[in-house]
Amino acid sequence: MEYRHKQSRTQLTLYTTCLDDMIADENSVRTIDRFVDGLDVSSLGFGFKTIASQGRPPYDPADLLKLYIYGYMHRIRSSRQLELECGRNIELMWLLGNLKPDHNTIARFRKDNPKAIKRVFRATVSIAKNHELIGAVLIAGDSTKLRAQNSKKNNFNLKKVARHLDYIDRKLEEHQKELAKADGDTKQTLKQQIRHRKQQRERYVRIQKELQADTSTENPQISTSDPDSRHQIVRGTITEVCYTAQTTVDAEHKLLIDYKITNQNDKKAMGGMLRRAKTILGTNTFTALYDKGYHTGSEFRTAHDLGISTLTAIPAIGRKSQAPDASYNAEHFQYDDHTDTYTCPQGNAMVSNGSWYKGRNYYFKQYKTKACKNCPVRYLCTTSKANGKIVQRSEYTRFIEENAKRVAKDPGTYKKRQALVEHPFGTIKRQWGFDHILTKKGIPSASADFGFIALAYNLKRLVRLGWKPANGTNHRNNSLKTLFIDLKRFKNQILAHITILRKIELS
Repeated sequence: MEYRHKQSRTQLTLYTTCLDDMIADENSVRTIDRFVDGLDVSSLGFGFKTIASQGRPPYDPADLLKLYIYGYMHRIRSSRQLELECGRNIELMWLLGNLKPDHNTIARFRKDNPKAIKRVFRATVSIAKNHELIGAVLIAGDSTKLRAQNSKKNNFNLKKVARHLDYIDRKLEEHQKELAKADGDTKQTLKQQIRHRKQQRERYVRIQKELQADTSTENPQISTSDPDSRHQIVRGTITEVCYTAQTTVDAEHKLLIDYKITNQNDKKAMGGMLRRAKTILGTNTFTALYDKGYHTGSEFRTAHDLGISTLTAIPAIGRKSQAPDASYNAEHFQYDDHTDTYTCPQGNAMVSNGSWYKGRNYYFKQYKTKACKNCPVRYLCTTSKANGKIVQRSEYTRFIEENAKRVAKDPGTYKKRQALVEHPFGTIKRQWGFDHILTKKGIPSASADFGFIALAYNLKRLVRLGWKPANGTNHRNNSLKTLFIDLKRFKNQILAHITILRKIELS
């Protein structure tokens, strides 16, 4: 049996094909090329602050943008890996015209352009709007934790530093006792250990002072490798040093319309997400779905001021707020807005003295009744022996109650939330493996990394939904034109060689 014959590696070929003919018309790399060529890259904020008058010219930001979009769409994020692909990947050779930027140039482009990358992502949202792929009727917001390039070992809070200092102090005391009895080489070893422990102690004392000087949060943290990352609960009791990616998804085709990288939890995120969604969609007539992590009174007030209807899951009542009998919890007390009074389940009116008290982040009133003293079911309602039952009503309670009514009225709509908002997370983290932030040194760099992830996700969704960017001159015609020019040049070279050979023969 005879096998197929391979072509010799040293065989010369004369224009049997060109690079453009090797890329199929339906190849996604052509979509990337036309998408970027359709952008006004300079107006998006890409580029260089100054271009040197001497030396080699810089790379066109459009080419580096194409390289990154291709990389993220094919699960390649590393700048070194992208550098390698430029020399061996025929699709990238076509896309970049055989340019081979080094990994430092590639990495700097991503690090220096987080805002411009977000504008490119917004361009995909505009395309979706123009092609009526965004319904702007129902949106869902949620967050996901992305592990940072900072180990738990290199993340510190005051308690952790105190434990380290106590341990070092105990070790120093032990070494000093051993040093008093030691001699010779053992003495030198102990002195070296003591010197090392003191250096460690100086480092932890310096970190402790930085933590004590930070008054912006109740529990300050310091991450030494990636300073903006924070130690957070990922799920259940599992914790990681990570970033939080806040995203908003449109229900029509599960396209991302917004993202923001933070190092905070969801508690104060909803208001900002709704403001941006209103600006992006150009309307406030949509309904927004959120889980119980976003259930915050001040954020409901923001949604009300924006004129946006929200359906947010209602969290369980904390243990401290629970009555001995659940039927006597505060939500079962009826409030009358006209008289500014509560009525307890026993029919007693609870009144306020009209004073507003300051809580941690809000103001509230207190409501109570003298009937508590002789109430036959007091033991079911409260454990307080002195004052009886006290109901607090914050300045945001009205907005919280309105949300509860909307959820109770339309539970079917809220049930859609998880299916909508988890779709991008499942694709990005489970299918693509992008469960961590690749870059370091702060939120802007992390935002650039996630921006390319969101951009790649939206572009893939758009292509699957049938979107095709506007095509310019047919690439086949360009290929033929290039071929004719090259043949003409080759013909001239052959004629020149023939002329030289004839002169040699005549001589």
